[in-house]
Amino acid sequence: MTENVVSLYKEPAPPAADTRPDLIVVPDLPPAPPALPLWVRSGRAVRRIATDERTVTAVRAVARHALYVAGGARIVARRTWDGRTAARYERMLRAAEAAGNYEAAAEWEERGQRFREARHRRRMDLLHSPLDAAKGVAVGTGMGIGTLVALGVVLAIANKDATDVITPLQAVIEFIALMIRIVQIVWGPLITIGPFLALLALWSVGRHQQAAPHWALPANVRNGEGEPITPSIVVKALRDLGIPALRNAIKEMGDAGASMLSPIVIAGPGVEVDVTLPSGVSTDEIQKRRRKLAENLGRHEHEVFITIPPAARTVRLWIADSGALDEPIGPSPLVTDETLTANYATGKAPWGQDLRGDAALLSLYQRHLLITGLSNQGKTAALRALALWLALDRTVEFRIADLKGAGDWAMFDGLATVLIQGPTDEHVIQATEMVEDAVAEMNRRMEVRKQNPKAVFPPLICLVDEAQVAFMCPAVDEDKRPYGGQRATSRYFMAVRKIHNQGRVVNVLMYQGTQDPTDQNLPKLVREGAHTRAALALGTESQAEMALGAKAVKAGAAPHLLRQGLDKGTLVVASDGIEIPVGQSSITVRTHYISDEEATAIADRAKALRDGVTTLHVIERDTEHDPLADIASVIGDATRVRTKDVLARLSALNADAYGGWSFIDLKRVLDDAGAEPYKSDGVMVVSRDRVHRALADRDGEDSVSAAE
Repeated sequence: MTENVVSLYKEPAPPAADTRPDLIVVPDLPPAPPALPLWVRSGRAVRRIATDERTVTAVRAVARHALYVAGGARIVARRTWDGRTAARYERMLRAAEAAGNYEAAAEWEERGQRFREARHRRRMDLLHSPLDAAKGVAVGTGMGIGTLVALGVVLAIANKDATDVITPLQAVIEFIALMIRIVQIVWGPLITIGPFLALLALWSVGRHQQAAPHWALPANVRNGEGEPITPSIVVKALRDLGIPALRNAIKEMGDAGASMLSPIVIAGPGVEVDVTLPSGVSTDEIQKRRRKLAENLGRHEHEVFITIPPAARTVRLWIADSGALDEPIGPSPLVTDETLTANYATGKAPWGQDLRGDAALLSLYQRHLLITGLSNQGKTAALRALALWLALDRTVEFRIADLKGAGDWAMFDGLATVLIQGPTDEHVIQATEMVEDAVAEMNRRMEVRKQNPKAVFPPLICLVDEAQVAFMCPAVDEDKRPYGGQRATSRYFMAVRKIHNQGRVVNVLMYQGTQDPTDQNLPKLVREGAHTRAALALGTESQAEMALGAKAVKAGAAPHLLRQGLDKGTLVVASDGIEIPVGQSSITVRTHYISDEEATAIADRAKALRDGVTTLHVIERDTEHDPLADIASVIGDATRVRTKDVLARLSALNADAYGGWSFIDLKRVLDDAGAEPYKSDGVMVVSRDRVHRALADRDGEDSVSAAE
């Protein structure tokens, strides 16, 4: 029995482990955390509901519409006060004085005085109006009753009934009683509904004027997306620029700064407005805060342009529609119009569009050209577009050096008399010699001009793309003269300077494209020698001054504020060859992009206008030359070529040998060979067949002589 009692107090044996293979053993889980108090859970729920986007939107909507009523009441009260008092004239007077326009201030003071005098007369008239009104009512009532009685007499006589005498008077009395009953019926509901109608009218005024705090306005209005530019927005943006003198002046103006603004006019994909700044605020202060001004206007920095018009102490703002400048412009007329031709002297190249959306047309007549910008911003495409337009004038000759060598100018093979493509020092040497040959041709034309002041020469365009490669070239010639650099012994630099100095008058022009300008890769004398200067996106303001000149940059030109990679093909132009708004020194142009395939098609049209051009890819010097064979080579496949074109091509082929040739020299060689030039359509030409026949005869004679 004892054993049985002890067994009752023994620990129970652990259960046998379950050996079933498909059973998953779950480990012991940690104890559950204690439940949060009810007030904590309720607070979190309230916070979640209060911060929910739908709750915030609903609260904003309720507050906005309630505040529209208060704002509308304030606006109506102010309008009423302005209409009854001279407050409007006082505000305009103070605004004119703050702007320093004392002539306008005197005019507003005079207008206010006239308003007060008229108001005084009206009030004096009110003293006599009750008596006059009583007299008018008495007279009118008597005449009315008399008329009704007379009408009743006529009715009584006509109807032979004496009671008809009071019929008209009775009808009027009944009509008045009817009107009184209608008013009694309508008056109660009108008294009830009237306040609600008044609140609705105030709400409508407040909603139209957005008379609510900024935080309560709709999201698109708070973000400024698509918001039209209004005078109040412009003034507020100027007030918040952080210029104390401007902010204080706007506060002192009775019209809250509206008198500073000219009428806002639509200008292409945006609007334009002139802002007359108050005394103590300079235009430079506004220009330096372009980004902040743009953000205050609800725009990106590249969508606001600040220029200086002719009027003193005035800035001109051009504000683009949101996203308008990110839309591409249309194709070039060179691509869309296959019948288009060019005229170097009188025509203008269709380069692109200005910010207003108007066509940007550039005259190239006797103007040296410089285009610069950061790499891969569209410099070559912009320069090539001008060259392609010029190529449609058959009188224009091109000598091109592409020191990048990527094939961007390959379509000018067969169109240019010289085409050098490559980035090496050897290519720079060739390009330098090409420019020096252009100098020799310029000197020859100057000599002809001395003998014949009325002589007119065909345009010769000497074009160097990636010119910074030439300026930075370390190669030297046999006389230890460097090809690159900017010293008086630097061959490329001096050749460009000579063309800049004298080439324009004899139509020898220098076109250069360069990137990332510095004083080393674009010397000051070279960049200032260009008549037309254009810049794409640049890195700094100092580079912008190098590209366009300090005057243009100080007047608002800002290529350094263009967005690299996003504003490709957009450039700022300073030139008298393009129409620039009065008072500005530059204009922003969005150029047409012409692809390589389209450029090739345009070049083919230009080649069809010519008789055939032999393109030289290497300039050879100090070699023996055969004048007759060289004449045959420059004629090419053309049936006949004008003598002056033959002379120009010979000069491009070998300036040392033919640079000084005149028509007499050419005629002497051809006469001796039996291939005399002749007239065709009134001009002297050289026949291809005659020259080839003369070569064949000469080669035959040489063969016979060798056999003997």
